[in-house]
Amino acid sequence: MTNKVKSKEDKFYQALQDVFIGAKIEGKGGFVNLMKIKSNYYRKIEQLLKLDIEKALEAYPSFRDELFDKLYSFFSRYFSESGSIYFNQTPFHNNVYEKVYTEDKDVILFWKTQMLYYVKTDRVFRNLEVEIDGFKFYFDVSNLEHKKANEKRTLIFGLKKVREDKTIEIAVSYSEKGTKTRTEEILKTLKKEGIQMNEEQLERAFRVFEKQSEVDFFINKNAKSFLQEQFKLWSYQYFWEGAKEWTADRVNQLQILKDIAFKIIDFISQFEDELVKIWNKPKFVKNSNYVVTLDRLKDILLIKRILEDKNIAEQIKEWKELGIVEEDFQTQDVFENSLEGERLAKKYEHLPIDTKYFKDLELEILGQSENLDQSLDGWLIKSENYQALNTILPKFKEKVQTIYIDPPFNLDSSDQFMYRTNYKDANWATLLENRLRIAREWLNERGSIFVRCDYNGNWVVRCLMDEVFGKENFRNEIIVNRGASKAGLFTQFEGINSLAISYDNFYWYSKNEGLRFKPFVKEASKEQKTKGKWIGFDKGEAYDRPTMRYEILGVSIDKGQWKWSKERAQKAVENYKVYLESYADKMTLEEYWEKNDKKLEFIRKNENGKIQYWVEPRDFVYIDNNWLDVTGYSATTGFQT
Repeated sequence: MTNKVKSKEDKFYQALQDVFIGAKIEGKGGFVNLMKIKSNYYRKIEQLLKLDIEKALEAYPSFRDELFDKLYSFFSRYFSESGSIYFNQTPFHNNVYEKVYTEDKDVILFWKTQMLYYVKTDRVFRNLEVEIDGFKFYFDVSNLEHKKANEKRTLIFGLKKVREDKTIEIAVSYSEKGTKTRTEEILKTLKKEGIQMNEEQLERAFRVFEKQSEVDFFINKNAKSFLQEQFKLWSYQYFWEGAKEWTADRVNQLQILKDIAFKIIDFISQFEDELVKIWNKPKFVKNSNYVVTLDRLKDILLIKRILEDKNIAEQIKEWKELGIVEEDFQTQDVFENSLEGERLAKKYEHLPIDTKYFKDLELEILGQSENLDQSLDGWLIKSENYQALNTILPKFKEKVQTIYIDPPFNLDSSDQFMYRTNYKDANWATLLENRLRIAREWLNERGSIFVRCDYNGNWVVRCLMDEVFGKENFRNEIIVNRGASKAGLFTQFEGINSLAISYDNFYWYSKNEGLRFKPFVKEASKEQKTKGKWIGFDKGEAYDRPTMRYEILGVSIDKGQWKWSKERAQKAVENYKVYLESYADKMTLEEYWEKNDKKLEFIRKNENGKIQYWVEPRDFVYIDNNWLDVTGYSATTGFQT
C-alpha cells in the first residue's frame, strides 16, 4: 500500500490552516483563548474562500493546479509552525541579519522578526513513540500541566505501565517543588517486568523526547501591509521571469492569482489586526498590595489593631525571614512609654506592614495618606514586562529620569537561571525592541537609559539602541565586572581556545541629544591628589575659532583660540586681581579658593608675558567608562530583571 501524495490544492489548504491553527499553544489566558478563536475563525473563512476560488476558476479550469501551486509557493514562505506571519522560508530565512540602505536612514539592522510583537516561546510536546536500543517507549503528555510564558520548568518522567508488547509507557509532567525523576525506581520496576535496561539507555530515551522543537509565537504589527508588499515583490519575479508574450487569457489568470492572494491576505490580516489591538490594550490589574512603614501611620489605635489582627503571625514570619526582627520578637515590643505617653519604639518605627495580610484594614491604612500617589516612593510590579510597561504608560509617560534594564542574556543554555535565556538571535532582538520602544516613551526629556548585556548580545543591543533611541543619543559604552570570568574549556596541557571574558557592557543612551550633565567624580587616592598650578591659556593653532580670540591683559592672538569665553576670562582676571590686592599677604591662593567655597577661577600674565589660568587642586578624579574597579555580581549573588 502506497501513501497518497498530497495534491497542490491539499498542500495549500494545509499551509493556510497552519497559519490559523498552528502548533497547540500551552497555558491559560487571553492570548491562548484568542488562538482557539482563531482556529474557529479559519473553519468559517475556508468555506467562503473555496467558493470564491471555484467561481474564479470556472472560465479557466486548466489554471487550477498552477493557481494552488503558486498560492502554496508564496504563502508557505511566510507561515511559521506557530501560525506567526514573517520571513519563514524565504531568502531572508537563512540570512537573518543584513544591512539595509534607505533614503531616510543610512544603515539599519534588519532581522526577520522585526515587524512582529514577540509573545512567547513554548516547547510544544506531543505524545511520542520511539525505539531506543531495541526498547519501545511511548511518552504520554496528556497530563502535562500548562506553564506561564517563558517560565522555566523542569520535566520529570514517571513509569505509567508496561504494555503486553513490552512498550514502556512514560508519563511526562512538570516538576513541582523540586521533585525529580526517580530513575532507579523506574529501572527496578522494569526489571520486575522482565526488562533489563541500564540508566544510560533510559536517560537517552528521556533526552530524545526532550529534543522536541521549541515554537515561537508572534503577532504581526501590520500583516496586510507586510504580505501585500511581499506578494508584489514575489509576483513581479514570477510574472516576468522567462515570459516572452502575454495573451489576454494569461493576464486574466494572473489577475485571478492576485485577487485570490489578496483575499486570503485580507482574511489573515483582519484577525491579526484584532490580535494587535488586544495585545496592546491595557490589561486589568489582578491584585495590588501596599507596603507602609509604621511611622507613616499616625493612628496608634490603628497600629494596635494591626498588631492584634489574626494574620499578624504571617507578617511577623516574613519579618523574621527578612532578618528585620529577632526570633524572640513580641508585638508589645513595638511600643514604649514616654513623658508624652505611649509611642512607637525607635527600633521598630520602620517595620513594613504589607496590606496583603490585612485586607480588612487596607482602606484604613491607605487612608492615613492625604495623597496616596504622592506618598508612594516606589512601585514593584509583577507582570509580563511588555504588558506592565504598556498598561501603566499613561501614568508614567515622560516622567521617568533613569531606566536600567538587565535583560536575559542571549545565552546558549538556560540551565543556570530561573527563566529562559536561550532565545534565537532574531527573537531576542524582537523581544528587546518591543520593550525598548515603550521604555523610550517613559523617559522625560532629560532622561537616560542603561542596558546591560554581554559578549553574546552586545552586537545586537548597540544596533537596536541606535534604531530606537537614535545614534545621536548614544552617550557611552561602559564596561563593568562580571560575577566570574568565562573562558573556553582548557587545561594547562591542552592550551586555551579563547581568552577569559571578565566584563559586561553597559550601553548608555539619552532621550535628547542636547542632554548635558556634570562630570562623574570619585575620591582620589593619595597618589592621584594634585596641588593647584598655573598652565597656559592658549589652546594652540590646532584649535581655531575666531570668536574665542580676544585681547586679555593686553595680549592678543592672531591664530588658534583661548580656552574660555571672553566673559568667563575677564571674571577670572578680576578674581585674581582681588586676591592680589587684599589677600595675597594673608593666605595662599589655594586657601583663598577654599575660603570661597571652591567657586573662583583665576587668570594672570606671568613674568614672561604669557597668559595662564590656575588649575585648582584636586582630591578627586573624573570617572571614565572603565568601571572594572566595582565588584560584579553573579547568578547566585545578584539578580537580573
